[in-house]
Amino acid sequence: MSGMPILSIVTWLPVLGALFVLSIRGDSEFAAQNARRVALWTTTITFGMSLLLWTEFDTGTAGFQFEEQYSWLGDSITYHMGVDGISMLFIILTTFLMPACILASWTTIQDRVKEYMIAFLILETLMIGVFSALDLVLFYLFFEGGLIPMFLIIGIWGGARRVYASFKFFLYTLIGSVLMLLAIMAIYWQTGTMDIVTLLDKADIPADMQFWLWLAFFASFAVKMPMWPFHTWLPDAHVEAPTAGSVILAGILLKMGGYGFLRFSLPMFPLASELFAPMVFWISVIAIIYASLVALMQEDVKKLIAYSSVAHMGFVTMGIFTVTMQGVQGGIFQMLSHGIVSAALFLCVGVVYDRMHTREIAAYGGLVHRMPVYAFTFMIFTMANVGLPGTSGFVGEFLTLVGAFQVNGWVALFATFGVILSAGYALWLYRKMIFGALEKESLKTITDMNWREISYFVPLIVLTILFGVYPGPVLDVTAMSVENLIENYHAAIDAAHAVVAH
Repeated sequence: MSGMPILSIVTWLPVLGALFVLSIRGDSEFAAQNARRVALWTTTITFGMSLLLWTEFDTGTAGFQFEEQYSWLGDSITYHMGVDGISMLFIILTTFLMPACILASWTTIQDRVKEYMIAFLILETLMIGVFSALDLVLFYLFFEGGLIPMFLIIGIWGGARRVYASFKFFLYTLIGSVLMLLAIMAIYWQTGTMDIVTLLDKADIPADMQFWLWLAFFASFAVKMPMWPFHTWLPDAHVEAPTAGSVILAGILLKMGGYGFLRFSLPMFPLASELFAPMVFWISVIAIIYASLVALMQEDVKKLIAYSSVAHMGFVTMGIFTVTMQGVQGGIFQMLSHGIVSAALFLCVGVVYDRMHTREIAAYGGLVHRMPVYAFTFMIFTMANVGLPGTSGFVGEFLTLVGAFQVNGWVALFATFGVILSAGYALWLYRKMIFGALEKESLKTITDMNWREISYFVPLIVLTILFGVYPGPVLDVTAMSVENLIENYHAAIDAAHAVVAH
């Protein structure tokens, strides 16, 4: 792979697939089927190429790898790409989930199939770009660009209130990101560079300026996560989005906020991060407990899982801002695990919704009698969502709680209540839908999962259990990058305190 721009190939290959889909003529079922096949092959090949990145990645260094840099706009804005241990995981997660999204949409999307596949392929490129961009403007373009295809996916192929949900999603995330754009401009005026690597290595941003820059970036990332109280767009977006839209929304787009905190907030604004960390802790605790209680009251299964996502993201922000090895590693692992588990849960909802066309929990019950394979699959991901030891959900939550306990015992104590509450709503949902007598006439002819559906659940099940039993492959990839992040953070804090002391 020497000399080959492998990262750019992985990033832009989906756009090439989108162009192939665009070239397919006609609107017949034959053309739609070809569009599906092209999208599936494109996403599968992209995943295979990303695995090449994984195999060639050197876990023994904290620096960026596979770097590519070309002049682009003037002297200050460059096409600069690269990955470290943190971004590597999210690229793999993105490319891994995309083929499942295409398969999940195979029969459910019948209108404007070509346009649907093009939207997903372009979205994949923009998501990979977010995690590999090493220029602030390039990052912002990828970060904001992802709003457009997701806005269209929700607004065109969503449910009855899709237009309301898509505009709410777009406006919430756009407003937060406008503040980030202003902060990016301020960083350039202060430092004279847009290069992220240079800023991480040498940027010396004054403490009073860090305060405002941190808030501006926080506004964007907090909405994207979403953190309480900026979360209200998420349940509407999830409920109205098609199944694959919910998978990408929960699996990848929410992770961009956590990635932003790790890439920008902690290393670039360490003094402000230390100042605001207690606020983030208590917002995270409120999110964990509040969202879990609200989930207990839901009657729509998608909305329940959406509030569950808000609660789980609370563990992520809590872990990241402990700035301990266990906390940050746990936050990253929790994002990866949630990306797999929440994606699988939304796929589980899609399976029964395709058959019954309702998301009301009360419409189900006794599914184990007709759908034993589905019941087993749903059980695996319900247990992972609860954080059962032996599943990936346990590792992330445990590490974040250990990190929180080292910094603030009260935060860890209150966050632990969220684990108990998650068991409450997740097991209640499973009992209501799967167990009990099969009394409803509409359910007596429901069919179990077919081979197409099983094909995208099997890898998700394998990873959920594998990473729960053996999290080493994930933790090893991120270890050096996280250690370097923490060392630089504490060095900046200690230097600032020493100056104040003198």
